[in-house]
Amino acid sequence: MEQFIHYFLHLIFPGILSYFLFKENWIRCYAILLLTMLVDLDHLLATPIFDPCRCSINFHPLHSWFAIAIYFILLFFKPTRVVAVGLLLHMATDGLDCFLSQNNCG
Repeated sequence: MEQFIHYFLHLIFPGILSYFLFKENWIRCYAILLLTMLVDLDHLLATPIFDPCRCSINFHPLHSWFAIAIYFILLFFKPTRVVAVGLLLHMATDGLDCFLSQNNCG
């Protein structure tokens, strides 16, 4: 169920959000929200690249609290607002994963 929630929040929910928040250009906004998943490229810096028991929040550089603060600031500027929404949604999803995985990893 955790994987379903994770992929729903990364792939389907951004489409729903785009449709309701950015109705005029929802397809373009949905594409931008999907592209913000490139933030996961920082996982390539970790060894191992994937660890199901590792919380990515504040472990990977683009998932750090400092980076999240910058993403939050980007919300206040219209040209970067959609990107900021995508990045913050991604961080919220990964944060939820941290919470949910605590039960499976001890």
